[in-house]
Amino acid sequence: MNFLETGLTSELAQTITNLGYETPTPVQEQAIPLALQGKDIVACAQTGTGKTAAFLLPTIEILKHSRSRHRMPSAIILVPTRELATQVYDNFMEYSQGTRLKAISVVGGEIISIQERVLKRGVDILIATPGRLIDLFERGKLLLSNIKVVVIDEADRMLDMGFMPDVDRILAYLPKLRQTLLFSATLPPEVKRISESYQIKPVEIKVSRSAKTADTIDQSIVRLDEMQKRTALRKVLRSFPSTEPTVVFCNRKKDVDILAKSLVRHRFSVQALHGDMDQRSRNETLENFRKGNYRILVTTDVAARGIDVSGITLVVNFDVPIHEEDYVHRIGRTGRAGKTGTAIMFVMKSEDKKLARIEKLIKHTVKEIKIDLSEVMEEDEPTGSVVGFGRITPSFMLVDPLKFLAR
Repeated sequence: MNFLETGLTSELAQTITNLGYETPTPVQEQAIPLALQGKDIVACAQTGTGKTAAFLLPTIEILKHSRSRHRMPSAIILVPTRELATQVYDNFMEYSQGTRLKAISVVGGEIISIQERVLKRGVDILIATPGRLIDLFERGKLLLSNIKVVVIDEADRMLDMGFMPDVDRILAYLPKLRQTLLFSATLPPEVKRISESYQIKPVEIKVSRSAKTADTIDQSIVRLDEMQKRTALRKVLRSFPSTEPTVVFCNRKKDVDILAKSLVRHRFSVQALHGDMDQRSRNETLENFRKGNYRILVTTDVAARGIDVSGITLVVNFDVPIHEEDYVHRIGRTGRAGKTGTAIMFVMKSEDKKLARIEKLIKHTVKEIKIDLSEVMEEDEPTGSVVGFGRITPSFMLVDPLKFLAR
């Protein structure tokens, strides 16, 4: 099947072809025709399956002959994070070429008065995080009576982040005669309740993303105790060339700050990225990392969505991810475009069940390596110059990093 066969008009199908997409993914192949028929959809699809195009393309097709009105968008796309809002907006700008449709991304952490001014000029599609959309509506800056299509993206992530009450409120504001497209990696009871409450005879689509990790990624685990993790991380970081970009993942925002400050004290070139930072700071942090101004980025899964930095050679899972699918997402930041990369995960005894779920998902047993933490290196003293740029490479870096770690 090609995109023209999904029901898209030749103009939109040609736009997608010009962008380099030849055939629709399974979720696109199933969702686009149903959406164009006006049906409500519940799609169980993970990040990486092409779900953004699966809801954006039919939404553009449905609305492309409509006209934006003052404060009256025709479609709403609800997303859990600012980074995802940016990604969806960027995709919209690519897909909507020649349609004259307008969109705006309205998220927390940005100046609301600027968003209000854009809304006054009229937009067709509103890409929003739930809290900011409610702020605009309750200020009287947004009218929702013209909504024809609403998309709820990453519904289970919204649930994890505590946004579901806001989603409930928003859906209650909208006209009852509308089309609702719900996308979620999993379907927990609360997400099913939302579907049952606000959708009319939805068609269910289930698409599994391949959980196979790239052959170009050398994966390993290190078993240790909580108190050993920071020392182990410093040894890992010092065993790799000091100019190569590295991402370190934590599960919690507060741990990101604590770990980043600890690494700074030990002279590493590092920045933190998490959801409590304002949007300007997050954008600056990502841009600095892309430019190579800092070697190490310490982040969470939520904030890391939207990171697209080439040349990352090392990913460290400081914490075992809560959701096993996030392991694939995390280590996929390295070993890209045919290049090799390394992924190391710290595993405590209490996390063996999580590790087992990850290995079951990826159908692969991750090898274990040892790190000798008994010897305190001179470099581990928290004084002196920054580790990351302009250092002379110590002799142990000239050998295979994993062989050094195993000594």
